Amino acid sequence: MDKFKQKIKDIFKLFDKDGIIKNYVKVVPYFKKYWFRTMLALGLAIPIGSLDAVIALSLKPYMDIVMVDKTVQSPWYIPLLIVGFTSMQGLLNYLSTYMNAWVAGKVTTDFKKTLYDKLMHKDATFFDTKTSGDIMRLFNNDVDSACGNLLNNMKQGISRIFSSLSLIAVLLYNSWELAIIAIIVLICAVVPLTKMRQMILAITSKSESAVGKIITAYNEAFAGNKVITAYNLYNHQNKTFSKDLDSVFSLGMKMTQKTGWLSPMMHIVVSIGIAAVIGLGSYMIVKGHITSGNFVSFITALIMLYTPIKLLGNNAKSMQSALLALERVIVQLEGIPAIRDKADAVKITGLENGVEFRDVHFEYKKGKPVLKGVSFNVPKGETFALVGNSGGGKSTIVNLIPRFYDVKQGGVFIDGNDVRNITLESLRDNISIVFQDNFLFSGTIRDNIMIGNLKATEEQLQAAIRDSYLEDFVKSLEKGLDTYIGERGVLLSGGQKQRIGIARAFLKNAPILILDEATSALDNQAEKIVQQAIENLMKDRTVFVIAHRLTTVQNATRIAVIKDGNLVELGNHNELIQIEDGVYKHLYDSQFTKVEATV
Repeated sequence: MDKFKQKIKDIFKLFDKDGIIKNYVKVVPYFKKYWFRTMLALGLAIPIGSLDAVIALSLKPYMDIVMVDKTVQSPWYIPLLIVGFTSMQGLLNYLSTYMNAWVAGKVTTDFKKTLYDKLMHKDATFFDTKTSGDIMRLFNNDVDSACGNLLNNMKQGISRIFSSLSLIAVLLYNSWELAIIAIIVLICAVVPLTKMRQMILAITSKSESAVGKIITAYNEAFAGNKVITAYNLYNHQNKTFSKDLDSVFSLGMKMTQKTGWLSPMMHIVVSIGIAAVIGLGSYMIVKGHITSGNFVSFITALIMLYTPIKLLGNNAKSMQSALLALERVIVQLEGIPAIRDKADAVKITGLENGVEFRDVHFEYKKGKPVLKGVSFNVPKGETFALVGNSGGGKSTIVNLIPRFYDVKQGGVFIDGNDVRNITLESLRDNISIVFQDNFLFSGTIRDNIMIGNLKATEEQLQAAIRDSYLEDFVKSLEKGLDTYIGERGVLLSGGQKQRIGIARAFLKNAPILILDEATSALDNQAEKIVQQAIENLMKDRTVFVIAHRLTTVQNATRIAVIKDGNLVELGNHNELIQIEDGVYKHLYDSQFTKVEATV
């Protein structure tokens, strides 16, 4: 039985070398909810295609009786039948198109919901290697291209198959000799299409990537408008954008070179077939092998059969682009996040003992280590500061605690549990992070604070606002907490953004707090207010602090000095400042000297 199944699979692979049918099969589950409408949309394509033969078939008796015999008893009902069948075909086509659009729209929506969920669970490495244009293309544009054309292609395919079968039947009915010629020509015209995929695959992939750069350029023009203005980057951005557009144009022309010959070639092949049929058909009429009605009916069916074939060359590019988009959608659907729960992952409900790093090694790129055997233990309630030069690995260390990344070697432990053995949801529920530049979503101040705890009460919200020193600012606004702050919080100052981020952390009330250079981008006045809010937030929590300004970490329980991925010094401020030629002492003296010079 297993051998038989394998044989079936092998045969299937033989006929589906490119995996096109396989990909179509993979998306079938998304049509289950709309099964009846899907079957109706596709089923209507059968009579739509089959009715093409009616006109061609009806011409035989009409030509023989009226045009040749010129009898007064002409079949008057034939024109009415043609109008009736054509009207029926048009009505069925409308119904099929409507159902097709409805199902395609619903399936596209379902796909996007699923893919957005997939996007939400992508690990940090994925976002490190993708641009905003890539994200738009992979999770939105490809879905529109794939699903929008999926049913349409299937509908057209079914319609053309049954149209071709019915028209071939008409050809065989009128003259099997002429039909053989027509079918041979048909095969010659279709064969080149089988090589189309290989010819345009590489170009299509490059073209899609280039389009992604265009989308990224628009996003950067929006998000980075102040930088562009401040540095007079208009010409530079225009040149870069023009270069990307020229690349899209060049790839488009290459695509035309690869596919543009198909349509004229098919016209030539089809014209040869029609010419051969006319030549042989004329001879057969003279010899009395077929009637004039047979011939006219045959030519009509032949032209109706060949017309869609001539257009296939023009449609090949869009069809292949849709298939490639479908492949990329399938890849994203089947993708498994690198950072995910183990089958036996445990839940944690707080912090009992502390956080420990054991011989942690990490690298973003293979062969380029960022952390080299870092080990330390942070007991519950301790404020643990990380200092050192930029690029030394400080942010990497704190990013490993909530599993934004996984270690290459060693482990990060919370209460003795490796974070890789803890469910991601419970792990991150117990960690609050205040970033250097807290991202704010479009919406109101209330919306952005409530992100910390969507179930928080009004009393908890007001307490978070008070403890983060936002109270006076909120009261100064006409709409208070319901003030719209613009996309990415563009209407707020840096200090206001940070205090909203701190208020989020207050609402979350997690036992582990990470402060990733939370005040480094602020001026002295804003830093003073934010620092007071942070001190409130740090109470009764286990805190990891990253700071360039050493004055902000002097009161930390312990300070870890990170240099080139190594933990080189560990102790409190007073201990580290006593180490002659120590890294911390050098950093501190350098900053102190700069402060004196400024004063």
